[in-house]
Amino acid sequence: MNNNSNTPAIDAGHLAAVLDSISEGVFAVNTDKQITFFNRAAEEITGFTAAEAIGQPCQDIFRSDACGSRCILDHVRKTGQNVNDQRVSIIDRDGHSRTLCVSASALRDPAGHYLGGIETFRDVSIEEDLRRRLEHSYTFQDIVSRHPDMHKIFAILPDIAESQVPVLIEGESGTGKELFARAIHNLSNHHQGRFVALNCGALPDMLLEAELFGYRKGAFTDAKTDKPGRFDIARGGTLFLDEIGNVSAAMQMRLLRVLQEKTYEPLGSVETLHSDARIIAAANQSLTDLIANGSFRQDLYYRLNVMCIRLPPLRERRSDIPLLVEYFRQRLNAETGKNITAVAPKVYDSLMSYDYPGNIRELENIMQHAFVLCRTDTIQCSHLPPHICSDSPISNDTPAPLTLKALEKRAIIEALEANADNRTTTARQLGIDPSSLYRKMRRYNID
Repeated sequence: MNNNSNTPAIDAGHLAAVLDSISEGVFAVNTDKQITFFNRAAEEITGFTAAEAIGQPCQDIFRSDACGSRCILDHVRKTGQNVNDQRVSIIDRDGHSRTLCVSASALRDPAGHYLGGIETFRDVSIEEDLRRRLEHSYTFQDIVSRHPDMHKIFAILPDIAESQVPVLIEGESGTGKELFARAIHNLSNHHQGRFVALNCGALPDMLLEAELFGYRKGAFTDAKTDKPGRFDIARGGTLFLDEIGNVSAAMQMRLLRVLQEKTYEPLGSVETLHSDARIIAAANQSLTDLIANGSFRQDLYYRLNVMCIRLPPLRERRSDIPLLVEYFRQRLNAETGKNITAVAPKVYDSLMSYDYPGNIRELENIMQHAFVLCRTDTIQCSHLPPHICSDSPISNDTPAPLTLKALEKRAIIEALEANADNRTTTARQLGIDPSSLYRKMRRYNID
C-alpha cells in the first residue's frame, strides 16, 4: 500500500463504532475461540452484554447445536472456506431457543497465519416459525397448496374417505390425482389394506383384463401359473384406476359389473370372486365430454362419480408456485445431500410466468434440472431449462411476472374471497395473526 495515500486509516475504535451501528450480530474469537469482540446487535440477540461475553469461550455464550464437532469456526479454519447463511439454533441468556442465520470467515495475518475467526448472524426465529406454520397450514397428506379451492377439497377429504363410496378425480396430467387417491386411502377404514394403482390407459385390452382380474393357469399360451389380479391384491384396501377414460367399451362393461355386483371372474376360470376393494378412478379429460361423443358409458360414469373431485391446473393457482418451489428445494436437498438455500428473484419471475402444461410434475422436473446444474447455494436462471428462463418477450397470453409482494397480495385477496371476507378465518388459513393480516391489508390497500 502507498504510504503517501491521503486516505485515513480506520482505527479500532472507529471500526467498533461502525460494527455497533449495523443490525446484524458480529463477534470475533481468538485462536482459543475466546470472544474478543461482541457488537451491540449481538448483545440484543443473545441477551449477553459485551462485558459478559468478551473473554468467554463462544460455546458458553451461544450454546448452539453447531458447537462441538459441528463448529463453524473450526470448519473455516481447517478448510479455508467461508460459511454463508447457515442456520443454527442457540439458547439465549433467558433460556429461549433462537434460530440464527450465520456466516463465518477466518481472520489471518498478511503471512496467512490464523489469528481467529469472525461470525455475523441475524435472528430468523420469526421467519422459521412462520415457515413451520406455513408448512403445517398448507400441507395435507403430502399435498402442498395454499389456494382456497384446494383447501375446500382438503376440508371435505376426510368425509369422502370415511364414506367408502367410489370416487372420481378429474384433473390434467401432473395435478396430483394419485396423491389425492392415496390421501383418501390413508384417511379411510381401508388404510390397513393395500393401495394398488394401475394406469388403465397404458395397457391393451387383453393385458388390462389380465391385470385387473387375474388369470388361471392355461388361460392363454404364456399362463404357466395362476396370477391374482389387482382386484384380488387390493382386497380390503383401495384400487386406484388412473386414466379410466381411455379404456375400451368392452372393458367399461366389465368394470360396470364389478361396481354393480362386487364380483368378477379371473381369465380362464368360471369361479366368481368377491371384491371389497374401494374404487377410486381418475381421468385427465372430462368424462362428460367423452359421454357426449359416445366413447364412455354414461351408466359407468354415474357408478364412478358418486363423489367427484376436480383438481385445478397449476396455472390457475399460481400462488402455490413459490410454496411448491420451497417444498421441492427442501426435499431435493435431503435427497441429494446438497445445501441449496435460496432461489434467485429472477427465477421466481420466470417460474411465475410459465404456464406448466405438465403441471406440478413439470415444476418438480424443473427443480430437479436446476439441482443437477446448480453448484452454488442459490438457484439462478442459468440452472433452469432454456424454455423456462429465456430472453424472448412474453406473449400477450402469458401472465406478467409477479413479484413476491404481488404474490402475497394475491394470496390475501383469494383467501378473503374464499372466506367471505372473514378476517379471523382468513388469518388462520394463511397461518398469520389477525393483526398481521390487518397490517398487510393496509400495506396493499386491500379494502
